[in-house]
Amino acid sequence: MPRRSDAKVRLLAAARYLIWTRSYGATSVDAICDLARVKKGSFYYFFASKSQLAVAAIDADWNEKKPLLDEIFSSRTPPLARLAHYFDYVAQRQSAMRRQCGAVVGCPLFTLGCEVSTQDEAIRKKVHEILLRYTRYFESAIRAAHAEGAIVAPKADRKARLLFAFVQGSLTEARIHNDLQILRGMKAGALELLGASARRVVIAA
Repeated sequence: MPRRSDAKVRLLAAARYLIWTRSYGATSVDAICDLARVKKGSFYYFFASKSQLAVAAIDADWNEKKPLLDEIFSSRTPPLARLAHYFDYVAQRQSAMRRQCGAVVGCPLFTLGCEVSTQDEAIRKKVHEILLRYTRYFESAIRAAHAEGAIVAPKADRKARLLFAFVQGSLTEARIHNDLQILRGMKAGALELLGASARRVVIAA
């Protein structure tokens, strides 16, 4: 039997990396094909446009990260510890990417969404959809933390949006300043925003 091609997977991976570390506008179809080692004709066999590839790449990234997010935000883990573990994961991921590409890259969804949301409705809708999924993880942890008396947050959905905005703002600022130190204070800032005790999180974890 002929060997199954992994060209589509390589195109998705190349698009995710280039758009994240550079920008959507600065990433050409040629650059994606070069990094993926795929001929341009094969690109258009799988995708009608760079926009369609970007939407598919967002889905692929979510599908890859979801099992890890499910583990981090497992109900078996105390709710404030879930959030603390997530902030640690984000900081470690950004540190690894800086070692790999030489810069703090921030959130790929916010980077892409801010760049093209007024120009490409398909990308805007997909970014919005995935960001809502992230926010729901925050909401579930905040709701559980309120229920056990660790914080006071009767409107968990509102608090989740505020917390998510803080996290994304920190990531964007870290990208602009190319400074990981900004992210090292993110966990403490998030706990302060929630009115939570850092000591309580350490005990819970």
